[in-house]
Amino acid sequence: MTNAQQPVGFRYQQTFNDLATKNEKAFIPFVMIGDPNAEQSLSAIKALIDAGADALELGIPFSDPSADGVTIQMAALRAIKAGINTDVCIEVLAKVREYAPNIPIGLLLYGNLVFARGIDNFYRDMAQVGVDSVLIADIPIRESQPFREAALKYNVAPIFIAPPNASDETLQDVCAYSHGYTYVLSRAGVTGVDVEQQTEHTTTASPAQSLISTLNKYQGASPVLGFGISTPQQVRDALSAGASGAISGSAVVRIIEDNLNDHARMITELTQFIASMKAATK
Repeated sequence: MTNAQQPVGFRYQQTFNDLATKNEKAFIPFVMIGDPNAEQSLSAIKALIDAGADALELGIPFSDPSADGVTIQMAALRAIKAGINTDVCIEVLAKVREYAPNIPIGLLLYGNLVFARGIDNFYRDMAQVGVDSVLIADIPIRESQPFREAALKYNVAPIFIAPPNASDETLQDVCAYSHGYTYVLSRAGVTGVDVEQQTEHTTTASPAQSLISTLNKYQGASPVLGFGISTPQQVRDALSAGASGAISGSAVVRIIEDNLNDHARMITELTQFIASMKAATK
């Protein structure tokens, strides 16, 4: 279960390697742990795995998620209302790791949650339940040293974002400090999209192509494209731009939001969506 005695980011490397042998790339869904409650959240995460997710990106709910759009903000608030805190998230994560021993599990969260637990304690506790990576949305690289050091101490991969407007110097730092994968933004702004306005032909690739090329030049960890990916065509576009995988968050969370009163339908729709997005990586 724990990450002891393994190289940092080992599950990501194994996953990317295994996919390459099948001429596939990674599809990674995001959900908020504890949305709409701990029990249903665990069931939803298991459904993502069973439907073909190659890795998981999971949120820990925070009261002021400034980098997130409305859909994910509401998910965080639902989880908080259900009594979800970091301790409960750790319990859920332990069950996810037990259910799927080899799937990479990444966290996306805010710095205050790490501070509240103590930086060293946080990474120790996450490593013990088999978390592979941590991306802190509101900690810039210039302030990241204590987080990076604690992460690597416990074999947890620190993840950094490569934004489309980044300087060359920033991208060099992202490549130097990211392990496991590099989170590439398809566009600037907060997470999420107005899913209803997305079409099958909305493209995400064009600004990412040169960004991924630069990251490859600096030998960064595998680039994974996120932000606003909600259709199979956008997954294909991301991979055509050179990404090793694609992350979809708001579109997945919206399925949970739309089916709060019908858990069986929630699981069915999640399964269908993940399967269709995964198929686009083949």
